Amino acid sequence: MNFLEDTICAVATAPGQSGISVVRISGKESKRIVEDLIKNFDGDNIDLKPRKAHFANLFHNDSLLDQVVVTYFKAPASYTGEDVVEISTHGSIYIQQSLIELLINNGARLAKAGEFTKRAFLNSKIDLSQSEAIADLIASESKVGHQLAIKQLKGNISTEINTLREHLVNFASLIELELDFGEEDVEFADRKELLELLNKILTRIKLLTNSFKYGNAVKEGIPVAIAGPPNTGKSSLLNYLLNEDKAIVSEIPGTTRDTIEDKINISGYTFRFIDTAGIRDTPDVVESLGIERTHQRISKAAIILLVLDINDDVLENEKILEKIKASIMEDEQQLILLLNKSDIYKRDVPNLLGKQIAISVKTGEGLDILNQELINVIKEMPGYNQELVLTNMRHYQAFKKAVEALERARIGISSNISSDFVAQDIREALHYLGEVTGAISTDEILGAIFSRFCIGK
Repeated sequence: MNFLEDTICAVATAPGQSGISVVRISGKESKRIVEDLIKNFDGDNIDLKPRKAHFANLFHNDSLLDQVVVTYFKAPASYTGEDVVEISTHGSIYIQQSLIELLINNGARLAKAGEFTKRAFLNSKIDLSQSEAIADLIASESKVGHQLAIKQLKGNISTEINTLREHLVNFASLIELELDFGEEDVEFADRKELLELLNKILTRIKLLTNSFKYGNAVKEGIPVAIAGPPNTGKSSLLNYLLNEDKAIVSEIPGTTRDTIEDKINISGYTFRFIDTAGIRDTPDVVESLGIERTHQRISKAAIILLVLDINDDVLENEKILEKIKASIMEDEQQLILLLNKSDIYKRDVPNLLGKQIAISVKTGEGLDILNQELINVIKEMPGYNQELVLTNMRHYQAFKKAVEALERARIGISSNISSDFVAQDIREALHYLGEVTGAISTDEILGAIFSRFCIGK
């Protein structure tokens, strides 16, 4: 904890030239360091007042560097819980670099990645899950992703975990009390009631654990692979969805030899569309590598859009469909069949798959239905419409381990296994839930979390 004695500084706004730049300083020397560098417009020293914006001249070697706005937040009423000063300058790269140099020469040091937020956590301003929510909020690219990050930042997940841990602590205390009176064969809690309580806790934790698929998809963007044989309109579909010529369109088979990826927002959700190489047998080595990547992308996608030419032979299309169906995991992936070029098709549409849409990339026919079907896939995910949703892999892993420990405890109670084994499983579950909020943390966990933050946050 000695590093908390240091005063740190960093540019808090995005790197590069801008209209305004904000430099942040945190630590017990921050007020003194900044006061040494600024004067009012009469040339007098400034005594920074908490939560008051001061318009000041900033000097570098007795020369005016910039006219700035300085705001002082006195501990503990600040983001980090320490004395914090924020200096708003004009967004010149030279001014930013010169100011950081001045601060370092005057007693501060450059902050490490995520160090401001790490100090907020260590000073009990926020817990660990809220710290991660800040990073998610900064990185959010969709309305729904933003909403989930806001809920976590407000402490919704923390509150739920604290409630669950409280129930488990009470549960464990009754069992461990019996261990203290083991020789007297005293029973402090009815085993049937304990089992009912444990089942309720398990149901709630499993519900949160299962929500991760939805939460992670929203946070990272739902991966959608556009697959199919050459010349069926895959690249044209990507270009239409993105409203730009992202992929090369040609009548020559095998034009797309690598995957092309971009994002689009549909009804508040971010989808990552991946145009893949056309699937076919080919002697071309480069094209074969592209097709191999196609299969890799399909295996990792949450949704596969299989694009077939509606005018091609039905039996051939059925063979391609069966090959794709055999290569995906039905419980984990959704397959949507798109029968393209419907604008030049004059017969009844063949029924090849339940989720199929006749489309025309040329005219736009059926693509509004495709958008709705993509949203319907999201609505079918576990966790949709839940108030609390897991979005973080670290949280998911901790919840999974907690579930495993509680399952062992449940079996132990049902089988009348010795109470000390049950108590150990409960303590293990408490440990994993505590890791989520930081009630139990290690330097390794903290290092892994805050190293992903940007410097200045």
